Amino acid sequence: MKYLLPTCQPQIKSINKMKRKLLLLLLFPYVHCSFGQEFFRITGKVLDYRTRAPLKDIQVRIQHTVQWQRSGEDGTFVFSGISPGNYKLQIEQKGYLPAAFPLVVGSENVHTGDLFLEPDIQDDIPEAVAMITDSDLADDESGADVASGILQAGRDIYLQRAAFDFSQAFYKVRGYDSREGLVMLNGIPVNRVFNGRPQWNNWGGLNDVTRSQELFFGWSPSPFHFGGVLGSTNIMMRASEYRPGFRISSSASDRFYKGRFMATYSSGMQENGWAFTLSSSRRWAQEAYTDGTLYDAWSLFGAVEYRFNEKNSIQAIGIFAPNRRGSSAAITREVFELMGRKYNPYWGIQDGNIRNARERKIREPMALLSYFHERDNFRLTAGVLQQWGTYSRSRLGYYNAPNPDPVYYRYLPSFYINSPSGANFENAALAREGFLNAPQLNWSTLYRINTSPVQSGKSFYILYDDQAEETATTFHTSALFRFGNQITVNAGVFYKNSITRNYAGITDLLGGSFHEDIDPFTDTRNDLSGEVRKSEGDRFGYDYTMFAGQGQGFVQLRTVRKKWEAFLAVHAGYTRYQREGHYLNERFPDNSLGKSDPVSFTDYGMKAGGTYHITGRHAVHINAGYIQRAPLLQNTFVNPRENKEIVKNLVAETVTSADIGYTLRLAGVTARLNGYYTRFEDATDISFFYVDAGVGSDFVQESVSGIQKLHAGGELGVTYQVSPEVKLSAVGAYGKFTYTDNANVAINFDTAGREEDLINPDGFLDLGETSIKGYRLATGPQQAYSAGIEYRDPDYWWVGMTANYLTDNYVDVSKIIRTDSFYINPDTGDRFAGSTEEAVSALRRQEKLDDFYLLNLTAGKSWLVNGKYIGLFLSVNNVFDVLYRTGGYEQSRNGNFGQLQSDTARGMPSFGPRYWYGFGRTYFINIAISF
Repeated sequence: MKYLLPTCQPQIKSINKMKRKLLLLLLFPYVHCSFGQEFFRITGKVLDYRTRAPLKDIQVRIQHTVQWQRSGEDGTFVFSGISPGNYKLQIEQKGYLPAAFPLVVGSENVHTGDLFLEPDIQDDIPEAVAMITDSDLADDESGADVASGILQAGRDIYLQRAAFDFSQAFYKVRGYDSREGLVMLNGIPVNRVFNGRPQWNNWGGLNDVTRSQELFFGWSPSPFHFGGVLGSTNIMMRASEYRPGFRISSSASDRFYKGRFMATYSSGMQENGWAFTLSSSRRWAQEAYTDGTLYDAWSLFGAVEYRFNEKNSIQAIGIFAPNRRGSSAAITREVFELMGRKYNPYWGIQDGNIRNARERKIREPMALLSYFHERDNFRLTAGVLQQWGTYSRSRLGYYNAPNPDPVYYRYLPSFYINSPSGANFENAALAREGFLNAPQLNWSTLYRINTSPVQSGKSFYILYDDQAEETATTFHTSALFRFGNQITVNAGVFYKNSITRNYAGITDLLGGSFHEDIDPFTDTRNDLSGEVRKSEGDRFGYDYTMFAGQGQGFVQLRTVRKKWEAFLAVHAGYTRYQREGHYLNERFPDNSLGKSDPVSFTDYGMKAGGTYHITGRHAVHINAGYIQRAPLLQNTFVNPRENKEIVKNLVAETVTSADIGYTLRLAGVTARLNGYYTRFEDATDISFFYVDAGVGSDFVQESVSGIQKLHAGGELGVTYQVSPEVKLSAVGAYGKFTYTDNANVAINFDTAGREEDLINPDGFLDLGETSIKGYRLATGPQQAYSAGIEYRDPDYWWVGMTANYLTDNYVDVSKIIRTDSFYINPDTGDRFAGSTEEAVSALRRQEKLDDFYLLNLTAGKSWLVNGKYIGLFLSVNNVFDVLYRTGGYEQSRNGNFGQLQSDTARGMPSFGPRYWYGFGRTYFINIAISF
C-alpha cells in the first residue's frame, strides 16, 4: 500500500521535540523536503540455498541509502519510505557468499519473493590458514607482529590475499603496525593500553563464535568508533544470531599446533526470549614447526541473551582462553648455516622431555555485558568489559656465572675468527664441533652447578617470569540516528581504566635453595627495604604498577545520495599515565619508590571522505584524516622497572593520511585500485640492549624520539569470473615505507648511581641525531604480487591455487651506530683513524633481504547428509619448500666504528644481523560437522 508523507523528511520519532529541533538545525543543509512525494515498501524473504530454511538476523542493505534491516524469525524483511527509482539489495552474511539483487521501485510496493544465499564452504578456513597472525606467532620480542588478524573480516580480494597468503612472510598491509587497527567485541575496543595492539590470544581458538565480523577498512566510516589508520573490525558476539545447532570440528597441522578440537552449541532465539551459546576448543603440540616450540591452549566461551521485546535485549558473555607456548629466536647467518631454519636455542632436554626456557603464558578471562536497542531510525549499543589476569614470559637468569645461551657469541666459531689478536682457525674448528655436539640448553649442567656443595644453596641460575597482572575495565556506548533514507548520525563514547602490576617472579631455583636479589654488574640491591634472599614464588628484581586511563568521544555524520555519498567524523579524548614503584632501588634511590608525576595528553582527530558513483559500474572515492594521539605507554617511561624517568621532551604523535581509489564492477569482473599516503610524526621508541659504544659499554635503555615516517603506495585487486565454476584473481601491492627525517637518540646507562660512573650523574646521555633519513622501515615485504585460480564445482567441492611473489624487505637498522658517537674511540676519546665517510657508509648500508616466490594450494568439499552439514578443508603452503627470510634486525652491540669494522672484516660477524625464517612446506586439514 502506498502512502503520502505531508511533512519534510527526515521523520524523527525517537527523540524529544527539543532534540529534534537542534538536530534539524545542524542537519538543515542535508535535509531534502518532499511534500506530497509517493513512497513505497520493499519486502522479501532470505533463505538458505541448500536447505531452503529461512535465515534470520541476516543484514540486508539498500545500496546508495543508509537503510538496512535484519531479517526476522521467518527470514522476512521490510523497508518502508522508499522513493521511486533503481536500487540494489546487498546481502552479506558470514558463512555465505555475498549476493546483490537489482530491483526497480515504480508506482507500487515491491515484493522480491525468496532470495537465496549460498553457503561459502571457504568460511570453514580457520585462523591457522593465515600463517602469521598476532594470535598465532608474534612474540613481543620478535618484531613479528603483523596486522593480518584484523583483515580476515574483509571480502576484498587484496585484503584476503594479504591475510591468508602474504602474511606468512610477515607482510603488513600498507606497512602499518597492528596498533593502527582497532578491534572491538560488540562495539567495545579491546586494544591493549601498553602497546596499542589487539591481543588475539584472549579469544583465540573460538572461531565458531568470532566469524561474524564487520571490517571498516582505512578511514572509512564506522558506526561504533572513530577507528584507526588501518581501520577497525567489530566482532559481533550475540547468542541470538548464531546458527542454531551443534558444530564439531577437528584439525591436524604441522604449523603452530599439531591438533585442534572444537565444539559449539547454539540454541538460537527461543520463544521465551532466551538464547544461549557455548563453545570450547583445545589446540596442542609438544613441538610445532620450529624446534622446541610447545603449544597448549584451551578456549571456553559462554553467552546468554535475553530479548525483552523486538527492540530491546541484553547479553552476558564470558571468555577464558588460557594458553601457553614456547618461543623461538631470531638467529644470525652463522647459526643458520650451522643448524638450519628450524633451529631454536631456547630449549633443551630435561628428564627425556623438551623444556623451553622462554614460554609465554596468558590467563586473562573476559566478562562482557551488552545492551542492544534497535528501531528503524535509532539504534543504541552499550556495554562494559571487565578483563583481568596475568601475562607472563619466562627466561633464564644467570648471576656471576657463564651465559647458558648455546648461541652466546663466545661459544661460536666466529669469536675465534674475529679475535682482535688474529684469527685462530684451530679453536674456531673446535668451537664449531662443540656447538654441533651440544646446540641446545643443558639443563642438567645448570642443576649441577646450583647443587654444588661450594654454592651453599645459592642459585647462580634461576628460571623466572616477567609477570604483568592487569585489571582493565572498559565502558562503551554508541548510537545511530537515521534521518530518512539518506542521513545517519553516529555518536559514541568509551572509557578504559587499566591497572597493571609488573614484577619478576622466581618459578624455579633449578636445584638451589635461594637467590640473592643483587644486581651482578653493580653489586647493588634491587630492593633496599626487602629481604635479599628470595625463594621460589617470591618477587625480585623489580616491582611496580602502571596506571592508565583513556577516554574518547566521537560524532560522525554520513549522507548518501543516488550518485554520491560522504561522511565527516571528529573525535576528542584524554590519556593519562602514571607509575608507582614498590621497590627502593639502590641504583636509583631518589626516583624509584612511590608514584611518579602523572603524564597526560589530549587526543583529537578528524576524518572525512566521499564516494562518487560515476555509473552503477564505476565509482571513485577519497578519504583523509588527521589525528593527534598520546605516545604508547611502553614508550613513555625510559626504564620503568627501576625508576620513574620519563622520556625527555615527550610529545604527542600525529598522523596525517589520505587514500584515493577507483572501483570497477562489470559482469564477471571486479577491480579495485587504491593509492595511499600516510605520514607519522613525533613517534617515540624505546629498546634495551648491551652496547660497546664510543661513549662507554653497558646495558642501556635507548630512547629514540622525533621519529618521522612515511608510508606511500598503491594496491590493486582484480577478480574475473570466467565461468560459474572458474574464477581468476590478481593482486598487486607496491609500497615505499621510509624514515623521512633524522631522529634524536638518548641512552640511559643501567649502572647509573655508581660513584665511579663519570658519564653522567643520572646515567642519562643525549647522543643527538641519528642519521636514519631515507632508510627503509622494517615492515616486511613492501611489494607483494599474487595470481590465483579457483575452481568451484556445482557438486560443492573446490580447489584453489595462488602464486605469490614478495620483494623489497629490509632489515631493521640500529639507531645508535648512526649517531656521531659511532666515530669515537672509547679508549682515546678521539675519532677513529680510517673512519672516512666512505668506510662508515659501507658499514651502515641497510641490508635488503632476498626476493622469493610462494605457491599455496587449497581445497574443500561439503556434503549435506540427512540434515547434517559436513565440510572438509585442506591447505598446503609453500608447496616447493622455498627457503626465505621474513625479516631481521641489526644488532647494536658494536656501537663504535672500530668494533663493527673488526667484526665484519672476515665475512662472518659475531654480532651480525639476526633473521627470522619462514616456514617450509606445511599442511593444514580440517573437518567440521554441523547439525
